[in-house]
Amino acid sequence: MDQANDPSGVATQGATGPVLSIEKIYLKDASLEVPNAPQIFLEAVQPEIEVQMNTRSAHLTDSLYESVLTITVTARAGDRTVFLVEAAQAGIFQIAGFGTEELSAILGIGCPTSIFPYARETIASMVNRAGFPPINLAPISFEQLYQQQAAQAQAQGAVGGPRIEIAH
Repeated sequence: MDQANDPSGVATQGATGPVLSIEKIYLKDASLEVPNAPQIFLEAVQPEIEVQMNTRSAHLTDSLYESVLTITVTARAGDRTVFLVEAAQAGIFQIAGFGTEELSAILGIGCPTSIFPYARETIASMVNRAGFPPINLAPISFEQLYQQQAAQAQAQGAVGGPRIEIAH
């Protein structure tokens, strides 16, 4: 098994074997809203936090894929929004030499797992810059989420694993 180092420093197999490497991690989009400022800072509120996540992938070229992890955090105090922050953290991944099921798992588990720490830091930083204590998102098991989606798909009679949306 002949191995070489790619530019990202990740060991990959030779040209005929599977290739999986991170080419670029970047912030694709971010937004922050504090609709009730400055009054909200004058009140002692204990907001309820809601976190939503979404992943999607796009096929860029023969072996390049973009994976985007979007995290939205909403803090509410009663019927008022304290803050709303959203970050779409993305990565370009070189993926080649894998079957359809393996590719689906890589895009559904591996890519979001690689991107998550960056998205987590982005969310914490934005919330802190808005004048609030940072939100430290708990680690996420994308493998567990992927398996849950697979079980749901199987229960609904779908063939194969979970359907990962890939835009072409």
